Order: sequence, then C-alpha cells, then structure tokens
Amino acid sequence: MILPSFAPVFLRSVLLTFGLAVGVHAAASQPSVLGQWALTLPDGKAGWLELEKKGGWYDGSILWGGGSVLPVSSVVVADGVATLTRVRDVQRKDASGKVIRTQQITETLTARAEGDTLRLTRVIPRASSDGFERAEFTGKRIPALPAKPILSKVKYGAPINLFNGQDLTGWSLKEKDAENGWRIENGTLANRPAPHVEGQPRRRFANLRTDREFEDFNLRLEVNVPAGSNSGVYLRGIYEVQVFDSYQKPLDSLNMGAIYSRIVPSVAAEKPAGEWQSLDVTLIDRHVTVVLNEKTIIDNRPVAGVTGGAMWSDQFRPGPIYLQGDHGAVSYRNFVLRPVVK
Repeated sequence: MILPSFAPVFLRSVLLTFGLAVGVHAAASQPSVLGQWALTLPDGKAGWLELEKKGGWYDGSILWGGGSVLPVSSVVVADGVATLTRVRDVQRKDASGKVIRTQQITETLTARAEGDTLRLTRVIPRASSDGFERAEFTGKRIPALPAKPILSKVKYGAPINLFNGQDLTGWSLKEKDAENGWRIENGTLANRPAPHVEGQPRRRFANLRTDREFEDFNLRLEVNVPAGSNSGVYLRGIYEVQVFDSYQKPLDSLNMGAIYSRIVPSVAAEKPAGEWQSLDVTLIDRHVTVVLNEKTIIDNRPVAGVTGGAMWSDQFRPGPIYLQGDHGAVSYRNFVLRPVVK
C-alpha cells in the first residue's frame, strides 16, 4: 500500500493496519491443503494423499494407484499452494531390453484447495528426457474418522454364502480384457495363473469380484497359499487384506492378514504354506478387525484411506469383495458374509 507523504500520521497508521488485517484475513480464510485427500488420478485409478505439518515441517505421504503408501521427497506450502516432489529411479534400456543406465527423475505435484476439492497438477519428465508430461486431476477431502464402533452392539443380517463350491455363479472377472486363471478345484475357488517365462512379455491375469456390492459387514473365509505365493481379499473393493506366504517372517504391513501397507498385525498368526487358514474380517465405519487362525491380529483399527489396487478412492460407496488374481496361485473356500444392519 502506497500513501501520499502528506497523509496524516494517524490516517496512515489506520490504513496500514486495515490493509494488514485484510491480508491476514484473506490468508486465514483460504482453504487448507493440509489433511487427507481421496485422489482420482490422471489415469482414473484411485490414489490417496496426506499433507501435515509436524515439528515445524511440512510432510506428506501418497498412494499412487498400486503398491504401497510412500513418503514424498519434499513438501513446500506457500500462498495456499502445496508443492510436492517425488524422486524415483528410471531404467534406460537398449534395443534388446538390457539395462544400460539407471537415473533419477523428479516428479512435481502442485495442489490448491477449493473448499473440499483439491486441484492438482502433475509434471513429470518424459522417459525419453525430451520434455515433460503434464496432467491435471482432483481430490476430495476425507472426513475425520468416527469413533470406534462398539462391536458388541453391532447387528447383522442373514448370512450370505458367496461361493457355492460348484461354479462361479455370483462372481465375474474384474478385468474383462485379462486372462482368466480362476477355476473350480475339488469344491474350492482356485487361481492358477501361468508362470512367467523369462524373456517373454508378462501375461496379465484377471482379479475376481462378486457381482453383489456391500457396505459394512463381517466376512469369514478359508484360504490356502502355496509357498512364496501372494494374493489378497479386497473389502468393498478398496481395502486389501493381504494374503501372503509370510510364515515366520517379522511383523510387517505386507504380511498375511495385514491391511496392505497400512496396518501391521499385532501378532504373527500365519500357518506354513500349503495349509488351510481361516480369516474373519469385520469392517464397520472405516474400522477393521482381522482374526487370523482364531487370533485377533488387528483389533478395531481405523483405516486412513484406500490401499493399492483399489477400484476407486471413495471410502463411502458400496463395493464388491474382490480377490487378487494377478500375483500368484491361491485357493479359497467357505465364503460367508453377514451384512451390518443399521
């Protein structure tokens, strides 16, 4: 603000104070980028972002479609805009596919809040290093978690048998353009994807989903995981309960019964590979309980957001049970779901 030199001192003081107050009010009224956001990524996949300030520093974690929730490299917030960077390794290959060099690239995300909507722009170097790719996408603010549900007071409807032991009635391939590795074997629902052949393109096998969709529920099932194999049971199509041969491995959020990359089991309850194991999972109000082989390994814990491979980022819409079929061999049986009655 520029005032004429002849303005009375008291007037200059009042105007300057008013101008500063307006500026502070404008900054204070600007929607905050901090918090948790459900992202719809440029390719339509589900993502998740958390921005927070702790210890005087801005920090962030992100889920980009598949895989795990990972920390971002840096977060800077200025004038209501958050600028995030992610640094990752990219392999350069020759015509034969041989890796000749690994280099780091830096991806930049900028984010501005408009009420409960987050407007984001992604800029990333092209693989050829010839310029940049730019994409815009959005996020929705995730409401605060409710209090823990009182499980003893929850009422359930009639049990639903999701698998008849004879055929795939009630189930469909989630990816219509992928190969089908699912079959019925001795009354079990089995996935038998062909092993990858070195030097050949990797074949893509489909995940399997229920035709019906559900809200909150209790789900019981049995699963048999061969040595070294990997699958998963997605609750409402968005939260993966990990299915993995992790017998005698240290506790980890990637182990059997974990909420993938989000919640570490409190105790190891896995059986050796090749044995039938029981899972009893309850999902209510974004809180999950997992009982593996009659031991409670996750006790009514909140789930901050979707996991990698989620069908969408909206944590409030109904969704199917879906089984991961693009990783390895696995067998399932005795699916019984009891919907919560509200």
